[in-house]
Amino acid sequence: MLLGLVGKPSCGKSTFFKALTLADVAIASYPFTTIKPNRGAGHVRIQCVDTDFGVQCNPREGYCLGHNRFVPVEVLDVAGLVPGAHQGKGLGNQFLDDLRQADALIHVVDASGSANEKGEIGKPGSYDPANDVRFLEQEIDLWYFGLLKKSWEGFAKVAFIEHKKLGGAIAHRFSGLGVTEAMAEEAIKGLKLDEENAVKWSDDDLRQFATTLRRKTKPMLIAANKCDLPTAAENIKRLQQQFPDYRIMPCSADSELTLKMAAKAGLIKYTPGDSSFEIADDSKLSQQQRKALEFIKANVLDAYGSTGVQQAINAAVFELLGYVSVFPGGVSKLADQFGRVLPDCFLMPPKTTALDFAFKLHTDFGKNFIRAIDVKKKLPVGKDHVLQNRDVVEIVSGK
Repeated sequence: MLLGLVGKPSCGKSTFFKALTLADVAIASYPFTTIKPNRGAGHVRIQCVDTDFGVQCNPREGYCLGHNRFVPVEVLDVAGLVPGAHQGKGLGNQFLDDLRQADALIHVVDASGSANEKGEIGKPGSYDPANDVRFLEQEIDLWYFGLLKKSWEGFAKVAFIEHKKLGGAIAHRFSGLGVTEAMAEEAIKGLKLDEENAVKWSDDDLRQFATTLRRKTKPMLIAANKCDLPTAAENIKRLQQQFPDYRIMPCSADSELTLKMAAKAGLIKYTPGDSSFEIADDSKLSQQQRKALEFIKANVLDAYGSTGVQQAINAAVFELLGYVSVFPGGVSKLADQFGRVLPDCFLMPPKTTALDFAFKLHTDFGKNFIRAIDVKKKLPVGKDHVLQNRDVVEIVSGK
C-alpha cells in the first residue's frame, strides 16, 4: 500500500511528510522545495489486540505505545503541483506520473489561505483554499483524460473488432493506474456509455469516464493544514460546506512535528493522535519551548482535539481504502519462536478471506490450507470467512 501526499508548493506538505515519518527532508516557505519525491514510512494507529489477552506485544515492525499499535505504511511526498501540471508546467507531468502507484491521496491544503496558486506566500486569508481543491481535482482528471485519450481511438477499434469485453480490456490496458475490470464496468454502467462500441464515445464521454476512474482508483481526503492560524477556522468550515463528498480534516503538521520531536528528546510524553501531552520534566524546558507547547495546546489540541496528522493517515487507510488490521497468532501460543508476543500485524484489503491471509503469510500455507481459527473466539472458520479489523487468526495447513 502506498499513500501519496499531494498539493501545491508551500502548503506545508513536506512538513506533513516529516511529521508522519520523521524523515530528514527539506522544508522551506518557497515553491518547489521538493523536486524529487520523498518516500518514507508513516504509521497507522490501532488499539492493539494485546489488551484482549492481557499481554504486552513485541512488534517486529512499527511500535506500540500504551497498547496503541503503530503499523508502518509507505508514504510518497510528491513535489508541489501548480495549475497546468498536466501540460508539464512546474515539471507537472513528472510529478503526476509519480502518483501512478499511489492507492490513495492525501491532499494537503493551506487552510489559512496564505499561499497563492503558485505557492507564493502572502498575507493569511488573502487566498481561497477552495481553489486548491478544485485545481488539483482538475489537474489529475485532465492527466487521466490525457492518458486515456492518447491511445483510445486505436484501443477502442481493436476492442470492437475483436469483440473484447470492454471492462476487461480497459482494466488490462490501464492496469498501471490501478484500474480493475469491476471499476471499469461500474463506471461504464454508471455513466450509461456504449459498452458494445467505445469508438462512439465522445471526448466529453471520455472526460467523464476519466474522472470516474480517478475517483475510484485514487480516493482522496483533504488535510486542511495550518489550522492553528487565525484565518483557518472559517476557511475549514467553508471547505466542509463546499466539498461535502470529501473528508475535510483540520491539521497542523508543524504542531505534530514539534510534539514528536519534543517526545523524542524526552521533554514530553506524547502518543501520536492523542488530544493532549504530558510534560516529562518542566525544568528541562526553555521559555521558548514552553510557550510553543502552550500555543499548541490552546490553538490545536484544545481547539480541534488533535493535530489531525495521525487521524488523516488513519482515515486514508481505514476509511478511504477500507483496510483491516489482522494479527497472526495461535490459540495456545501468541509468541513466535523468538519469544516475541504478537510480533506481526498486517494491513489487509477489504473482503480479505482466511485463505487470502494464509497466502499472505506464506504460499505453502495457502496451497495446503485446512482451516483457520479465530483466536479470540477459539472457533474454526473456513477459507471463505471474511476477516474483520483486529482479528487474530491462526492458520492450520497440511504439509
